[in-house]
Amino acid sequence: MTRILVAALLAAAALAAPAAAQSSPDWITGFQREQVQVKAWPEGRKVAVCFVFYVEVWGRGKGPNFRPDMVDRKPDIVDESFRQYAIEWGVPRVGRLFKEQGLPLSIALNAQFPEQHPEIWKQFRALMPKAPIVAHGLNNSTDLMPLDEGVEAQRAYVRRTLDMIQKSTGVRSTGWSSPSVYPNAETFPATAAEGIKYTLDGMDSDVLSRLVTPLGRLIMIPYPAVTVDMGQYLSRFKEPLDLERFWIDYISELAREAEKDPGRPATVVAIGIHPFVVGTPAGAASLRRVLDAIRKQKLVWVTDVEAVMTAAGEKP
Repeated sequence: MTRILVAALLAAAALAAPAAAQSSPDWITGFQREQVQVKAWPEGRKVAVCFVFYVEVWGRGKGPNFRPDMVDRKPDIVDESFRQYAIEWGVPRVGRLFKEQGLPLSIALNAQFPEQHPEIWKQFRALMPKAPIVAHGLNNSTDLMPLDEGVEAQRAYVRRTLDMIQKSTGVRSTGWSSPSVYPNAETFPATAAEGIKYTLDGMDSDVLSRLVTPLGRLIMIPYPAVTVDMGQYLSRFKEPLDLERFWIDYISELAREAEKDPGRPATVVAIGIHPFVVGTPAGAASLRRVLDAIRKQKLVWVTDVEAVMTAAGEKP
């Protein structure tokens, strides 16, 4: 049944795509996808950099493990403490860092975080009151997307997420990042149908693109897998100092390419950061040096996801 539904969605999307648009089928969804033409960002900048801070919850016994060899312990003091430190100390530390730097931040928020940790959320939000909130599902372990239940079930999940975030924050999110980085082809029309305008689920580009789904269009803001700190830290065993060099090199090379070829389209990278990594004192020190370095580059615009949408002529 799911295959039949996806096939029907693909056919509808093909009919919905504007004939004049230069587009090609997206390799994941099959829906038509077209590049959003942006020659330059404000003040002639060519590289937009959005740091997206993931504020998440999991539940006891769930979530990232600093020491996988200890997960069978009852209680698993090391891994539970690793996660709890990130929430209680890492989240506020990152908020303070961006406030002190006077730079914008985007927040990817699990809907259950504000109700489970109201004082921490209040403290963090006071530091970053204008940061756009990207809906990041209910939580990051036990309440993920119902990927095997069809588009309507996913729409209900997205709606519930948006309702919960709006109730606790006053913000109706128009951006989406699937929890645990786990969408499928049906997630895109499901989010678009519920009023989502942009998504971080596109991880394969340096430029903005527009995905034409049968239930609405989505702007895909590039969110490369390699720039996310959690994967580098937990799976590839990279320390914040490694990420410091990596992020500076990644952004600087995009700027160098733009300087060598001014006719290139403006690029954008959303860099996922987590309190486990950049929320420690050492991680914050490395991130501070990254921010100091890239803000001095004449072609780099440190911004947030909704400012990118506005600059591209898309209403967030």
